[in-house]
Amino acid sequence: MTTITTRTVTYQADDLTMIGHLALPTGAGRRPAVLVGPEGTGLSDVERRRAEALAELGYVALAFDLHGGRYLGDPEEMLARCMPLLADPDRMRGIGHAALDVLRAEPRTDPDRIAAIGYGTGGAIGLELGRDGVGLRAIGTVNALTTGRPGEAARIRCPVWAGVGSEDPIMPPAQRDAFTAEMQAAGVDWRLAVYGGALHAFHHPSVDHTVRPGVGYHPLHAQRAWRDIVGLLAECLPVTE
Repeated sequence: MTTITTRTVTYQADDLTMIGHLALPTGAGRRPAVLVGPEGTGLSDVERRRAEALAELGYVALAFDLHGGRYLGDPEEMLARCMPLLADPDRMRGIGHAALDVLRAEPRTDPDRIAAIGYGTGGAIGLELGRDGVGLRAIGTVNALTTGRPGEAARIRCPVWAGVGSEDPIMPPAQRDAFTAEMQAAGVDWRLAVYGGALHAFHHPSVDHTVRPGVGYHPLHAQRAWRDIVGLLAECLPVTE
C-alpha cells in the first residue's frame, strides 16, 4: 500500500459546476490513471473511497461528478435527471470528456494510459467515451449494460468488462443479450460476469434513504466485482515504477 493524497477538483460540464474527487499515489512520476463513475444517485463516499483504493494501488484516480455536487437520494428526482441523460449519448460524452480533461491535465497522469470504470450511469458514461473513440486502455462497468447508437461500438479500442446481478430487474436478460450482441458485432474484446442472486447496485453498501425496487447490496459479490475490476486494470493498465 502506498501513501496517497486527495483533493477536490471543480470543473464545468452539462451546464453545471462539477465537484470531483482526485486521489494521487505517493511520488512525483507519471502514473496510469482511472476515471471512476458513480451510480445515478451521484458521487458519494463510496466512489471517493474507490478512487482512494486505486491510488493506494498506484493509480491516479478521479471519481467524477454527475449532478453539480449533489447526491440525489430521492429516487424520483434521480430518475428525472438520469433517464434523459441516459437517452442522450452526446450529453453523457460531454460529462465524460470534461472529467477526462481534468484527469489528463493532472501532472501525475500518464495521458496515454487511462482506463474508465463506472457503476450504473457512471459506467454508461465510460462506455460512451469508448463509443466516441477515446483511446482508453480498459472499460469496466457494473450495472451499466447500455447499448449505443448503431455501429458506434466499433470505435471501442480496448477490452470491456461488464458485471451484472442475475436478479437485476433494471438490467434483465434481454438487456444483457442486446449489450453482448452489440459488443460481439463490433468485434470488441468483451467479458460479462453475472453474479448469481444479486440485484441492481449489488456493489453499493446499503443507504439510509429510499431506493428503487430491485436494488440491494450483496457484500460477497461486491467484493468479487471489485477484485474483477482490479484484475482488469492489472491486465490492461499495469502499474510500473
